[in-house]
Amino acid sequence: MKSLSQILAKSIQYGNVSLLDHTAHVDSAITRIANGFQHKFDISFARKGAILHDLGKAHPNFQNRIQNINASSLANKREQEKYCHRHELSSLAFLPVFKKEEWNVLIDMVVAHHKSIVNDSRNRGILDLDDNDRNWLDNHLKDWDEWFYYGKQILEHFEITCPTISYDDAKKALEYSASYCETKSSGWSRWRGLLKASDHFASAFNEKTFGQLNYLFEVPDLAFYKDEKRISDLFPLSKISAEDKRLHTLVVAPTGAGKTDFLLKRTTGRIFYTLPFQASINAMWQRFKTTIPNKDIRLLHATSKIVVGKNVEEQIIQPLVGSCVKVLTPHQLAAIIFGTSGYETVMLDVEGCDIILDEIHTYSDYSRAMVIEIVKALLSLNCKIHIGTATMPSVLYHELFEILGGSDNVYEVKLPDNTLNGFDRHLVYKHEDDGEIIPILQEAFNNKEKVLLVYNTVNKAQDAFENLGEEFPEIPKMIIHSRFRRKDRVEREFSLKNDFDGNGEPSSGKRPCLVIATQVVEVSLDISFDRMITMCAPLDSLIQRFGRVNRRRTRQTIGKFKPVHVIAPSGSALPYTSEILKSSFDQLPSKGELLRERDIQNKIDAVFPTIDSKEIDVHLKYKNGKMLLKELTDNRKSVILEALEIEGATCILEDDREKYILASWEERIQLEIPISWKVLSRYKSQFEQLQIGSNPFVVPQPLEIYERLGLKLMEHENFL
Repeated sequence: MKSLSQILAKSIQYGNVSLLDHTAHVDSAITRIANGFQHKFDISFARKGAILHDLGKAHPNFQNRIQNINASSLANKREQEKYCHRHELSSLAFLPVFKKEEWNVLIDMVVAHHKSIVNDSRNRGILDLDDNDRNWLDNHLKDWDEWFYYGKQILEHFEITCPTISYDDAKKALEYSASYCETKSSGWSRWRGLLKASDHFASAFNEKTFGQLNYLFEVPDLAFYKDEKRISDLFPLSKISAEDKRLHTLVVAPTGAGKTDFLLKRTTGRIFYTLPFQASINAMWQRFKTTIPNKDIRLLHATSKIVVGKNVEEQIIQPLVGSCVKVLTPHQLAAIIFGTSGYETVMLDVEGCDIILDEIHTYSDYSRAMVIEIVKALLSLNCKIHIGTATMPSVLYHELFEILGGSDNVYEVKLPDNTLNGFDRHLVYKHEDDGEIIPILQEAFNNKEKVLLVYNTVNKAQDAFENLGEEFPEIPKMIIHSRFRRKDRVEREFSLKNDFDGNGEPSSGKRPCLVIATQVVEVSLDISFDRMITMCAPLDSLIQRFGRVNRRRTRQTIGKFKPVHVIAPSGSALPYTSEILKSSFDQLPSKGELLRERDIQNKIDAVFPTIDSKEIDVHLKYKNGKMLLKELTDNRKSVILEALEIEGATCILEDDREKYILASWEERIQLEIPISWKVLSRYKSQFEQLQIGSNPFVVPQPLEIYERLGLKLMEHENFL
């Protein structure tokens, strides 16, 4: 018989952690996490679930697999391969140790902490097995008398008395668990969410778990943003009181008016700060790291582990529960309305928090509909919603205003016209075609200007970078869009901010440069150029783009205007519609006329008299304040993403193929190139698809071309 220290919860590749140690880690985590959530859990129940949840890992089948012990014969090997064992179900054989009235809560915590109870993708939920595998009870209790004693030792280590449990009583406990799960109706289990959160946290940190729990649920220290020294005529929102008893906020103000400060001052608890694009998220996270002294400030997106640097603990903690501030996209909250894996944990984490939705209007039709449903779900979780925008159509504003509860619940802040006049900053020139770009650039470079040239699709930006490189070989230039390896995208964002940003320099002290980009530079990225040339886009997007020119607001820049050039729409309008582009172009002034900030709202409303909100009800699992999904189950993420086209696929370069196969999951992320599934689907038969990691498609593009242009595919639409 093995010693208890030889019974493992994790293989050597994942830390070689014993089952006793892992149980202790989860026990530590669940106590702190249960106390940190707004919902008040019974801590004694929580601890019992943590101690019970993985006892089934003592089962010999699990131990053989995790310790890579091969079958003694070919016949045994075949039997092993057919053998279906879920350790969490074996754990429930220890239920007789606990009072019968405690069983239901313990089952909620344990039975589905890895898989749905039914309709699991591999038919391994407890109800799937109960329906389809007549041997599942015997399989999960095989050699019970041998491994029961490991579970007994662990329970007694935590001072839980464990008398001998007979095979028949263990079997009855599993039968009861299946019967109980059969009674489940729609809803969601806080207990499941709590156990998952704690298990993931402990699994991420192992023996370092306890030390990482100290800062987990701090309220952010926003003294920097509340400092009276930040009150200035330059930032008119700083002079408006954020003190108002109404829970929610709607702020409409131009770029540079102090929206971020104002929204932060409206918060009282932990903060989830959402932005549309990765570049703007990274910039906001960096800003918070330098201005908020709390230790635990998180960044949530696919490349966050790269951006946060080499601190391993900081990399690991990013997606876990807790933190005083999380900066993320609304897509990362979407689990709460679609019921995808882990949604209960997300709901617990956001419950009662302050949610800041910055530039909510910039989303596509499906994503906008998704965000509106997320707002409704957050309200049912007692969240306080704070929305900031520079250019929101009135029809969308009023919809959000009503959802948030109208004037009784919403603190509305808008700037008067005389204040808006001080935010006029752009002289608009309209041009019939892109043939006028080169003369504009020649004039700009002669004036030592830094120019931002924005295209609506990646391939057009790539073509322009090639052509203009030949036309202006001596001018420093870069291209930035979404189709770079994740590690390269981070480096380019850093270079954009540090090497190409105008930063308010006088023209005599700087060199001209050219940055060619797509919409990745559109929202909340703190860069300032001297001149912009852009393809026509929807008017709200154009206003956002203009915000990257003459952005820095100082006493010297007020009343100073800089040029933006808009190329008339022609040919394919994708990813937009011809009608919206034409209407937007018509609303713009021309021939160097000043774009008046006070006129922008009327122009936006003329372009968007209605909002096309795509119907996503069929995919919603949380609606009208209720979860429609069967409790202890998940919805499959892939079905939703494909239907709503809100995420994409992954590519890697052929030069990275072998490296990707051999890499760790952290290294794989850095090599991946995200791309719209709609674009890639037309090419999928041409490329090999690996069946590891993110199942990337392998693109045979020469490395030299990639390093210059990024991933190059011919596409009809991709606007990042």
